[in-house]
Amino acid sequence: MERRTTTMEHPIPRAKRPMVTVRIARWSATHPWRAIVGWVLFVAVCVAVGGAAGTRTADADFSSGESRRAAEIVDSGRFSDPAMENILISARSDALDETIARRAAADITARLKALPAVAQVQSAVLAPNGAALLVQAEMAGSVDDAGERVQPLLDATATVAKSYPGLRVEEVGDATMDKALNGRIQGDFHKAELISLPVTLVILLVAFGALVAAGVPVLLALSSVGAAIGLCALASHLVPATDVLDSVILLIGMAVGVDYSLFYLRREREERAKGHSGVDAVEIAAATSGHAVVVSGLAVTVSMCGLFIVDGSTFHSLATGAILVVAVAVLGSVTVLPALLSRLGRRLDRPRVPLVWRLAARQEGEGRFWPAVLRPAVRRPKATLALAVTGLLALAAPALGMTLKLTDDADLPRSIPIMQSYDRLAHAFPSTGSSFQIAVRTPAGESARVRQALTALGERTQRDPLFAHDRQPRLRTSADRTVFVLDVGVPYTAGSDKATRALEDIRQRLVPAALSGLPDAQYAVGGWIAMNADFSSAVADAMPWAIAFVLVFTLAVLLATFRAPVIALTAIALNSLSAAASYGLLTLVFQHHWAETLLGFRSNGGIVTWLPLFLFVVLFGLSMDYHVFVVSRIEEAVRDGMPNRQAVARGITTSAGTVTSAAVVMVAVFSIFGTLTTLDMKQLGVGLAAAILLDATIIRAVVLPAAMITLGEWNWWTPRPLRREQHAVPERLPAATANVGSD
Repeated sequence: MERRTTTMEHPIPRAKRPMVTVRIARWSATHPWRAIVGWVLFVAVCVAVGGAAGTRTADADFSSGESRRAAEIVDSGRFSDPAMENILISARSDALDETIARRAAADITARLKALPAVAQVQSAVLAPNGAALLVQAEMAGSVDDAGERVQPLLDATATVAKSYPGLRVEEVGDATMDKALNGRIQGDFHKAELISLPVTLVILLVAFGALVAAGVPVLLALSSVGAAIGLCALASHLVPATDVLDSVILLIGMAVGVDYSLFYLRREREERAKGHSGVDAVEIAAATSGHAVVVSGLAVTVSMCGLFIVDGSTFHSLATGAILVVAVAVLGSVTVLPALLSRLGRRLDRPRVPLVWRLAARQEGEGRFWPAVLRPAVRRPKATLALAVTGLLALAAPALGMTLKLTDDADLPRSIPIMQSYDRLAHAFPSTGSSFQIAVRTPAGESARVRQALTALGERTQRDPLFAHDRQPRLRTSADRTVFVLDVGVPYTAGSDKATRALEDIRQRLVPAALSGLPDAQYAVGGWIAMNADFSSAVADAMPWAIAFVLVFTLAVLLATFRAPVIALTAIALNSLSAAASYGLLTLVFQHHWAETLLGFRSNGGIVTWLPLFLFVVLFGLSMDYHVFVVSRIEEAVRDGMPNRQAVARGITTSAGTVTSAAVVMVAVFSIFGTLTTLDMKQLGVGLAAAILLDATIIRAVVLPAAMITLGEWNWWTPRPLRREQHAVPERLPAATANVGSD
C-alpha cells in the first residue's frame, strides 16, 4: 500500500488554528493560582453539595418481565415482611439424638420468646432425614435495621450451644447474614481502597523516578473521585445509587484519573527535555496528549451511555457514576494539570529517587525492548496480524459457552463461618434456600376460591420431585383479601438446569392449571430463580442494541477526531477483539473450578449477569485511552513527512513507555478488586485487569502496528466530506536546541 504515497492526496494537512485544549492550557499555565484555587473550590463544592443533599440509595433491581409483575403484585398487598432467623440444631458427630435435640430446641425457644426483639417463635421442625431440628424466629420491627438488633438472638443461641456441647446450635437468617457479611464486605472495600493508593504511587514512582511527579496524578485522581462521589450523591435523587457505586467510582476514577495525568505529564516532560519553555511544553502537551485525553473521555462517556438502554437501576446507577467520574477527570486534566505543571516547572522532577530515576529515564526513551517486540509486525505484518488475531479468537472461543447468573449469598466463600452454617441449613431444609413466589391479585369476592386453588397447588408441589418437601408451602393473604402469595421451596440453586425446569413447569403448567377457573385473577411467578432467568433474558435481549449504540457512536467520535474512516474502523475492530478475548478468559477462569483456590472463590458455574455488558462498555471506553494516544503519535510522525511503516514504528516505540505505565496502574488497581470477597466484584476486577493487560500488550504492540502497516496509506485516507482545516500544534524547537535547559 505504501506505493500510493505518490498519487494519494496527503490526508493530514498542516495545522493553522489552535485547539480549545491549547487555549485552556495556555490560560491555566499563565494564571496557575487561579486555576488551582478554582479546582479546589470546585471539588469542595461538589463534596459539600453532595453531603448536604445526601445519597438516595436503592437495592439492586434485577427484576424484569414476569418476576417484576410478581413483585408489583406482592407490593400491592402491603405484607409485613419481617426478618426471619433460623436456629439449626444438629449433631457434631454421629447421628442426632432427637430427645436431647428437642430439649435444646425447647431451651432456645423459651429464651427467644423472652426477647423484645422477637415477635414470635415457631415450633421446632424435624428435617426429613432426621439429621437436624429447625426453630424459626420472627423478629419484631423493620427488616431494614434487623441486622443492628439481632445480637440478643445470637447471644441466646451461643448460650444454648455452650449448654449442649454434643450438638451444633447455630443461627442463620436475614439479619445474621447481613450482620456477618456487611462487615466483611465493607472491610474488604476499605482494604482495597487503602492498598490501591500506595500501589499506584509506587508504580508512578517507578515510572517517573521523582516523588512530586508521581504524586501529581494520584492527587488529581483522588480529587476527581471525591468530586464525582459528591456529584453522584446529587444525581442519585434522579437515578438512585446502588451499594457498589462508590467502589466502581473509585475503581474507574483512579484508573482514568491517573492515566490522563500520566499521558499529559509524560508529554510535557518530553517536550521540556527538548528545550521548550514551561508554557510551550504545556501547550504542546495540551495539543497532543490533552486532545487525546478529551477524545478518550468522550469515548468512555459515549460507551457508558449504552448502559441506559438496558432497563434496571443497577445499570443506570453504574453508568451515571462512571460518566461523572470520567468527566471530572478529563476536566481536571485539561484545566488544573497545566497550571500545576507550569507552577512546578523543574521542581516536578524532585525529589529524585537515585536508582529509580535512572530506570525511569531509560523507560522514557525507546530502549531495546519495545523495538524487539515490534520487529515481527514491522518485518512481516500480514503473518503477524494473522497469527495474533487467530490466537485472540481462540482465547475468545470459550465465551460462546458463557452462562449468565446473578450472584446471591450462596456464592460467597465458605471460609466465612456463617456460610458453612448456611450450607448445613440448606442441606437439611431445602425450603430455606431458593423459592418461587406465586403472586395472585383477584377481586375480594373470589378470595375463597383463590385460597383453595393455591392450597391445592401447594399440596401438588409436595408430590413433585422438582420442589422442596421438608415443609409445607407458606400461603399469605393481604388484609383486604385481594392479594395472595404462595412460597414454594426449591432444592436447587438459581441458574441450574433443574431450577430452570422447575420454573418452566410451574409457570407453564402448574400455575395456569391451578388458576384456570379464575378468569379475573392476575398472577405471576417470581422469586430469586425467576428473577435470575428473567433478568438474564432481558440483558441478552438488550445487549445487541447496547453494543450497536456503543459501536456507532464511538465510530462517530473517532471519525470526528481523525477524519479517517479506516483508522476509526480499525479501532472498532481491535477493541471488539480485545473485549471478546477478555470474555473468553473470564469464562475460562470463573465458569469452571480450576482457578478457585488460586483466586479464592467458589464457582457458581456462570458469569454475573450484568458483567458482560458493563465490561464491554468500560473496556471499549478505556481502550480508547491507549488507542487514541498511540495513533495520535503515529499521526504526528506521518504529518512530519515520515513514511507509514516508519511512522507506525516510531509512534509505537515512543508511546510504549507511557502506555505500559498507564496499563500497569490500571491492572494493579483492578487486580486489587479481584481480591474482594463477593464474586461479582472479583469477576469485575479480574476481567478488567486481564482485558487491559491484553489490550496494552498484544493489541497495541502487535495487532495494531501489524494492521496499520498492512493497510499502509489507506490508514490516512479522508473522504472529501470529512476534510477540514486542522488545528494548530505549537511548533517544536530546532534539533540544535534540544538540550537547552535540560538537567
